[in-house]
Amino acid sequence: MLTASKKEFIEFMMHADVLRFGDFITKSGRKTPYFVNTGNYKTGLQNSRLGEFYAAMVKETVDDNFEAMFGPAYKGIPLATSVAGALARNYGIDKPFFFNRKEIKDHGEGGSIVGYKPVDGDRIIIIEDVITAGTAIRETMPVLLGCANVKVTDMFISVNRCEVGTVPGKTAVMEVGETFGIRVHALVTVQDIRAYLADKAEFAHLLPLMDAYMQQYCVF
Repeated sequence: MLTASKKEFIEFMMHADVLRFGDFITKSGRKTPYFVNTGNYKTGLQNSRLGEFYAAMVKETVDDNFEAMFGPAYKGIPLATSVAGALARNYGIDKPFFFNRKEIKDHGEGGSIVGYKPVDGDRIIIIEDVITAGTAIRETMPVLLGCANVKVTDMFISVNRCEVGTVPGKTAVMEVGETFGIRVHALVTVQDIRAYLADKAEFAHLLPLMDAYMQQYCVF
């Protein structure tokens, strides 16, 4: 169901040129009529508002039942920092965050982790932009488990594309849940985006493209 908050978030992404429509190729090599690029958030106000959207979802789903949040390099880094700020500011939930470097630093403090240093038993939540084929999370989990014996409980994303993963009939989100035991929470889904477009006459030309894409790649 397209709620008022989901509509607000979709329009927020569109106004920031983060949610775009056209002809794109995803990281998994799939052709898609829409694309979500959180790298296009450019201003302090956008970053602050984005953190508030995520923080509200974190508060609603896990509250303060976690030790730290992880933002995978690179797009997860500003996401995690903005969410941490919004949680503290809006809900009094002051939790540490950390992220990884793509390249291991061999001087100074060294290592590939920046920020909070996880310890055994920590409950970690992941702050990420989207899950398409599940490639990124498979790269992320070894990084986290290499830090300590942590429990990754929940993952928060902007958009659930509902695309099939590596197993026919299952979305990448379903696979993440089954493989790693992670609950994935999305601010909106591809169905929400399609419902939003269907309500706007100026986007009527996109509906056949969305339907064809969803029929080919999506599992509901």
